[in-house]
Amino acid sequence: MNPLSRVPARLRRLLGVGSRFLVVGAISTVIEIAVFNLLVYVLGWDLVVAKIVASLVALVNAYIGNREWAFRHRDRRGRTAEVVLFLITNGVCTLLGAALVWLGVELMTGMLGHAPGAFLVNVINLASIVIVVLLRFVLYHKVVFRTSAKA
Repeated sequence: MNPLSRVPARLRRLLGVGSRFLVVGAISTVIEIAVFNLLVYVLGWDLVVAKIVASLVALVNAYIGNREWAFRHRDRRGRTAEVVLFLITNGVCTLLGAALVWLGVELMTGMLGHAPGAFLVNVINLASIVIVVLLRFVLYHKVVFRTSAKA
């Protein structure tokens, strides 16, 4: 007997959507980290500005991957409304991520007595990504790519 057959259908669907969301998110995270490091350590950009720009670059992959794969089974409320909700959600999440990077770097600077190096900055950045990913999944699932109300 298939062990998944005992899992309720709703939970199986949520696990399927969640795993596809994580794959899209992993690819977007690689894009975001690569762009962030390029902007900060190659081009010398400010950390917060680099975080915002890197998040926006990764956002393009995230929208296409989530709309066309992770949440493809969800009703389409109209492309414009969906894109607006997606952009608002990600605007909030991008600002939260930038604030978390800023706060983390400030805290580490205070603890160390000097600015953290590239390794710690990337640990802080990755921690901010994990927090924001959890929020994004909830918002994508409940707001952006929601199912239509049953009539």
